Amino acid sequence: MASNVRLLQERLQYQFSDKELLSLALSHRSCGSRNNERLEFLGDSILGVTVTDFLYHQFPQAREGDLSRMRSHIVRAESLAQVAKNLELGPELSLGPGEMKSGGQRRDSILGDTVEALIGAVYLDSGIDKARRCIGIWFAELLDAASDVQPIKDAKTTLQEWLQQRSKPVPEYELVNTGGEAHSRLFTVSCKIDAVDKTVSATASSRRKAEQLVAEQLLAELEQGL
Repeated sequence: MASNVRLLQERLQYQFSDKELLSLALSHRSCGSRNNERLEFLGDSILGVTVTDFLYHQFPQAREGDLSRMRSHIVRAESLAQVAKNLELGPELSLGPGEMKSGGQRRDSILGDTVEALIGAVYLDSGIDKARRCIGIWFAELLDAASDVQPIKDAKTTLQEWLQQRSKPVPEYELVNTGGEAHSRLFTVSCKIDAVDKTVSATASSRRKAEQLVAEQLLAELEQGL
């Protein structure tokens, strides 16, 4: 059990009803059969879906690739270890003699696994809402900075960069039709690129919006076909 349960729970900003779950979450497999591996497995899934849900709603214009990169950065081992260090978990770990002697309390992999185990323990102790709340607190800095991980670019920029990286000609958008009433004009734009053997067109209330829609369609074709 942690050296000072009260202070640890203050840092976690969570009070366990079942203190045995806290003890188990802090127990590395080097201690024996009673360890945190199953809690880690559970917490990993809860963390993944919670971060995914946050990013999905926080960045409604982000494409799937951007969301994936942001999520990967937040749940990667280095980020989990930093969360553990912020919570000062190292001294609270229960380790076998060998791991203790080799500095396991400072090892990023062990620290990160413990964070996931604690998430699983909170879930079993109080349910999904409290687990999500803890994730929001513990990962607040990472979640707040999520957009800094991968700049969210508009579809035209993303498409152009994709083509340039592969030494392909940049896309050329052609205005093929305008219509509608004077107060509600419609613009139809088409574009074809070598990487996708088809011409794509879209109609919107402005030429700029139509070009963005065309670029989105072409990016979708690239993602499906390459």
